[in-house]
Order: sequence, then structure tokens, then C-alpha cells
Amino acid sequence: MNWRKWLAVPTLIILTACTSSTQQGATGITRKQLLLLPSAQVDAMALQSYRGELDDAKKKNSLNTDRATLERIRRIGDRLVPQTAVFRPDAVRWSWEVNLQTKAELNAYCAPGGKIMFFTGIIDQLKLTDDEIAAIMGHEIAHALREHGRERISEAYAQQAGMTLLAVLTNMDSRKAALLQTATTLGLTLPHSRGQESEADVMGVELMARAGYDPRASISLWKKMATASKGAPPAFLSTHPSGSQRIEELQARMATVLPLYEAARSNPPKVTPVIPRT
Repeated sequence: MNWRKWLAVPTLIILTACTSSTQQGATGITRKQLLLLPSAQVDAMALQSYRGELDDAKKKNSLNTDRATLERIRRIGDRLVPQTAVFRPDAVRWSWEVNLQTKAELNAYCAPGGKIMFFTGIIDQLKLTDDEIAAIMGHEIAHALREHGRERISEAYAQQAGMTLLAVLTNMDSRKAALLQTATTLGLTLPHSRGQESEADVMGVELMARAGYDPRASISLWKKMATASKGAPPAFLSTHPSGSQRIEELQARMATVLPLYEAARSNPPKVTPVIPRT
């Protein structure tokens, strides 16, 4: 068997699929990404899941029932979304949505394509300021801009293809395959996921600063999150950096983003509603 030829096939696919989904911005994120699946396919999958969650929340009468908080986070979205053009000019034309579930979880997310969901738990329990909400929203928007979901799916496909090929070529037994999978998870998948989280932190503070929200609120936010998340697993076993690691990196970025914040405060951008009201 010409195994070198077969090993070269996935390698060639991976090399041709490596690109960056965003422009650099002031914070300088330039990492190349493995993006095998078309964006439209991932966006469609995410939209189906998002619509399903909306339908489920409506049935439970937990969707957008807190109208004051809903309008509050939509106003913040109106200021953040136009700033996405710095990283992706196409993103301002996404079909953005911001919705709110009455749910105790400390959570929020932005699905691919700009579908944002906040849970009341994270706002109420952490007593978030507008700046801190902007820090969360900017972080979640950054995940969508960087297409981290598409990247993780692509990596999973590539990893599975590589594992299957290696098993065939080496007659690897199931025990060794399981050990290799564990080593790959600890050595590659988790650190890469932590890298994605760090990217979202960094890009998120630039977005909020450009929108006129104080980027220093990202530090107070993660201090609150660290207090609320005591007992979390060690950083090397987690897909998220530790709270202290996040805070240290954010502090190191303040010299870059604070001038953007001051410029936005001195000359506030005109804000027009871009988030649909329903």
C-alpha cells in the first residue's frame, strides 16, 4: 500500500482550507483556521437549532417576557453590531437578532449568523452594568465573527478522518485508539478551544471599546464570573481559560483598546436601531 499517498490527501485538504475568517483589527488576531465546511451550511444548522430554542421558550412562556431588560440588551446590540465591520464587512448585513430567556443559567451566546440569546440569570445574579453586558455580548459576537463553531466542526471531521486512516494503516487496536483520542483531546482540542475563548475575549473588548463601552468592565465581569464559578476544573482540563488567565490577558490589552474607547466617547457614533424589535 502506498500509505504516503493516502496520508497526503487529508494533509492537502487541511492546507487548502486554512484561512482567517476575520480582518486583523487593532488587537491583531491573525491566526489561520481550519474551515472545511461552507459557512452557509453551518449557519443553516445553527439557525435551525436557534429557532427550536425560541419555539421551546415560547411554549414555556419564558421568551422576552422581561421587556425592560430585553430593550436594554437590544440597545446595547444596536451599538455593537455596526462595529463588526472592522473585522468582517459582511457581518453588518447579517440577520441579527437579540432575544432573552427567563432562565437562571449564567449564560449567553451568539449563534453563527448573528443570533444572540441572553438568559436573565447572568444579568440578574451578577448584577451586570451595561458595560459588563457589552463585554459579554462582544465576546459572544466575536465567536460568531471568527466562526469558531464552524472551525470546531471542521477540526472534528479532520481529526476523525485522521484517526480512522491511522487505525487502518497501523492496525491499531481499540485500547490504543482510545488512549490516542484522550491525548489528542488534552493536547490539541482543549488548548485550541481555550485559544478560541481568548480570541473572543480580545476581539470582544475591541468591539465594546469602539462602541463606546468601557473595556475595563470586561475585567470586573470576569472577576464576578470567577466568584460565581468556584469549583471549576483546572484550566488544562477545561475549554475555557481560568479566570485569572483571562483577567491577566485583558489587562495586557487595555493599552490598545482604551484609546478606542476614549475616541468613541469623545465623538459618539450615531446609533440607529439595527436589532429587530418584536
